Amino acid sequence: MTAQNGKDLLIKVDMTGDGQFQTVAGLRATRIAFNAESVDVTSLESQGGWRELLGGAGVRSATITGSGVFKDEQTDERARQIFFDGETPDFQVIIPDFGNVEGPFQITSIEYAGTFDGEATYELSLASAGALLFTAAV
Repeated sequence: MTAQNGKDLLIKVDMTGDGQFQTVAGLRATRIAFNAESVDVTSLESQGGWRELLGGAGVRSATITGSGVFKDEQTDERARQIFFDGETPDFQVIIPDFGNVEGPFQITSIEYAGTFDGEATYELSLASAGALLFTAAV
């Protein structure tokens, strides 16, 4: 795989619940992380005293973070609405040459910042709130 533009990693939100996704505007940095908890089933009978894990038994989760500048009133307003209403709408993450991840996420934090001689910025953190669908890039 060749190097990819970071700007091609996109976070999109379902604006109205009808499956029409719109890019969260103004993002400068984005990140998605996948996690899987392990379930330890090691016992005195474990071969050679090696730890044993129960495959497929742990809780899986994903987190998304992003930071940027205000560019689009619609997606800024939607993010605030999602946070304050405690909604878990579908989000879509486009990962270049890897695929798309789609499913419900909750905005767990939203931060705003600014300096007297610079632009206003924001940071978002999201946590998966249900089953995610992965579609590999073709």
